[in-house]
Amino acid sequence: MRILKECFDHNRAWAAAQTARDPGFFDKLQGAQRPDLLWIGCSDSRLPPNEIIGRLPGEVFVHRNVANVVVHTDVNCLSVLQFAVDVLQVKHVVVCGHYGCGGVRAALEHRPLGLIDNWLRHIKDIGAKYRDELIAIDDRTARADRLCELNVRQQVANVCHTTIVQDAWRRGQPLSVHGWIFSLADGLLRDLGLCVEAPEQLPALYRMDAI
Repeated sequence: MRILKECFDHNRAWAAAQTARDPGFFDKLQGAQRPDLLWIGCSDSRLPPNEIIGRLPGEVFVHRNVANVVVHTDVNCLSVLQFAVDVLQVKHVVVCGHYGCGGVRAALEHRPLGLIDNWLRHIKDIGAKYRDELIAIDDRTARADRLCELNVRQQVANVCHTTIVQDAWRRGQPLSVHGWIFSLADGLLRDLGLCVEAPEQLPALYRMDAI
């Protein structure tokens, strides 16, 4: 129970500090949220999105799941994406993975973990797609980290392939999708050079306007 009491103690201290710094902070927080950024990240407890990018409450809309996966049948993730794009009118969607991801490492192994194995099949599919590249990497840690990067790349593509994002582009809404990765070793984000801003950047197979 001590840890739960500490949570409430910290919350009171945090609220007091925010009020001392900005007496109108919570009045503003009660207003409508207007974030410019949707963060799709891993559920890993070591990656608090607001903290690592220095954004205040209300400035980042967040969806997290194991290994930051975006699946076209995941109504939860798609509902977050739709609300962020259509209602909140975010300008940026960031898919952020991280090196040392437990979900990615588990996908490279063959040890049964239970229900989560079904979710990790999405990562295994990416591993199969890039099998030759991955098996050429002798170091197991480096191989897992490369799969972390490839996973981000695939999830950026999956976001862009949704009708949600492509409908936004079709109506002229400014929206860009980015792929980043976070290092637990130094606390730094790395831009993987993935930025998609228009359907013309997608393969024709996935473009809703392609004939």
